[in-house]
Amino acid sequence: MKKVLVGGLCASLIVGLSACNNKEAEVKAPETSQTETAAAVSKALGSGIDFANFDKSVRPQDDFYSYVNGTWINNTEIPSDRTSAGAFYDLREKSRDDVKAIIEEVAATPNLTVGSDEQKVADLYRSFMDTDTLNKLGTAPIKGELDKIAALKSKDELVQYFAHSQLIGGGTPLAFYIDVDAKDSSRYATHIWQYGLSLPEKDYYFNEGERFVNIRKAYVEHIEKMFTLSGLANPKGSAEKVLALETAIASRHWDVVETRDSTKTYNLMQVKDLPTLAPDIDWTGFLTTLGVEKQSDIIINQPSFIEGFNEVLKANDLTTWQTYMQWQLLTSFAGQLTAELDRENFEFFSKTLNGQAEQQPRWKRGVSTVNSVLGEVVGKVYVKRHFTPEAKERMQVLVENLRGAYGDSIDNLDWMGADTKVAAKDKLAKFDPKIGYPDRWEDYDKLTIEAGDLVGNGIRASLLGHEKELEKLAGPIRKWEWHMTPQTVNAYYNPTMNEIVFPAAILQAPFFNMAADDAVNYGGIGAVIGHEMGHGFDDQGAKFDGEGNMRDWWTEQDLSAFAAKGSALVAQYNGYAVFDDLNVNGELTLGENIGDLSGVTIAYKAYKKSLNGKEAPVIDGLTGDERFFIGFTQIWRAKIKEESMRNRVATDPHSPAKFRSLGALSNMPEFYTTFDVKEGDAMYLPPEKRVKIW
Repeated sequence: MKKVLVGGLCASLIVGLSACNNKEAEVKAPETSQTETAAAVSKALGSGIDFANFDKSVRPQDDFYSYVNGTWINNTEIPSDRTSAGAFYDLREKSRDDVKAIIEEVAATPNLTVGSDEQKVADLYRSFMDTDTLNKLGTAPIKGELDKIAALKSKDELVQYFAHSQLIGGGTPLAFYIDVDAKDSSRYATHIWQYGLSLPEKDYYFNEGERFVNIRKAYVEHIEKMFTLSGLANPKGSAEKVLALETAIASRHWDVVETRDSTKTYNLMQVKDLPTLAPDIDWTGFLTTLGVEKQSDIIINQPSFIEGFNEVLKANDLTTWQTYMQWQLLTSFAGQLTAELDRENFEFFSKTLNGQAEQQPRWKRGVSTVNSVLGEVVGKVYVKRHFTPEAKERMQVLVENLRGAYGDSIDNLDWMGADTKVAAKDKLAKFDPKIGYPDRWEDYDKLTIEAGDLVGNGIRASLLGHEKELEKLAGPIRKWEWHMTPQTVNAYYNPTMNEIVFPAAILQAPFFNMAADDAVNYGGIGAVIGHEMGHGFDDQGAKFDGEGNMRDWWTEQDLSAFAAKGSALVAQYNGYAVFDDLNVNGELTLGENIGDLSGVTIAYKAYKKSLNGKEAPVIDGLTGDERFFIGFTQIWRAKIKEESMRNRVATDPHSPAKFRSLGALSNMPEFYTTFDVKEGDAMYLPPEKRVKIW
């Protein structure tokens, strides 16, 4: 089911932050204790390193990433139903397999009680897998919405339908959401974010390069085919109208660098003043449809977009807008309709745009649907089967050791003054770590799921989700809420909660290996922990204090020094060539690059501190420091289709995996010492160009 995903404030470890789920996790970490002694580790645990992946023909001093992962990269074929393979992506496949086993076990149980969580899981999965019923229904499940669009009689009714469309899980040019007020973390606020485009980013509508011209041509052909398959009028003319209108909307969009600026995107307005920003938008009707007409203020993330959108709304007639909303409805629900529409949707968005050769087996997409709608129902079982108390305890120790090392690092910074250090350490002390799974699980009692009603299931889930979001406006901040299910292979930092969150599914090898010694775990999951802590002190996270409020807690001198270090990191990553004609965008990826550099730096300090002054054992012929850096680099093992990589470079705030490894390590003096990197080696940076932030 399509969901409106807005920019928000959370920073995740890899692509994509899931839509919010409501639950609780109050992890009370134990007092920091040291893990096994070096001698015990050497006897009981292995290195946790997969030597078969190494390419010994590559010098580690020239390309450490290829040295550690090169043979795997050379020998790995990306599965035809995927656009990527690697440490993250393969774990996601494993998690999906594990969830599939849970779902199929539930679905095979006879006589499930109507209304029970088990019945909902089983029937939601069945509703997705029952293609015979979907083919018989055709577009009937969305006919009521198509009729509503056809019946619109004015621009005011159109604007109200924008809101309604979001409520049911359809597309909208004005994305509404509820989140913690970034300048008052004691309350929730309403927000509006720019939206309404089908292509990945605004540049796709204007770039005259051959690739982009071809994508736009294919996009129009795709829309025409979708209108034809749906039996809608004037497919060719409608497709041209949709592209023209989306292009006009795109012309008003902020670009991807601007939208990650938490200062620029915080614009608190009184609702009564919205007509001064956009007088032709029926704000009363829009907000009433969303159920927030009584709210006195709202945060407009991109004010100039709203002003510009007002002009686009005026310049295009109602018929054009109706065609656009038909398209938004159709493309949002295409994967839940007939096999023909589902296939055509795949052909453009997955194959043409991202290079995916074959569509995923339907069961994989069915599992994703269950995860999206009923994620914590299966999450409860997933945790029982795949996450041990011992793993959680060991993670708690790692987190607290990383926190201690971060504090030591702040104390020793030569570019930060005493007053700012006090504020930084206060924020660090208030980090709330959540590990594995929530203590308070989501309640699905009000959700009705029926085996023969896939579209209806999605609409009911979307409406209930909005209802739960509205409840936030009347209550206290939900400190217990998680934004990812336990079976999600990812992690995130949320600045307005000042929390770092690690779902159970990422706490597996190669990130976290209970059978490996501390060196590789500090290099793997330790760097992930440090990465999320680092987001609390990246170029955006550093704008928030320990209570989650965006305020200036820096001295002017320290802020200037911090900005200069960020600029140096931007320049470094701008120099990395992904393809001959495409480099990393250092401004877009700055926050994640700070997270990566901070993560591996602090994880290394924590590892050394955990040894209590003792020498690490040699395991598999490698010193502790060697295993640490290899452990860090093997978690970024990845191979991605070119089309998908080009889209990611344009839109994703994360650098490509190779440069997440090389960029961070090229700045670490300890890496130079461990692998004897010298001037003339490809990874060598002169000392004055190495960036040390935290």
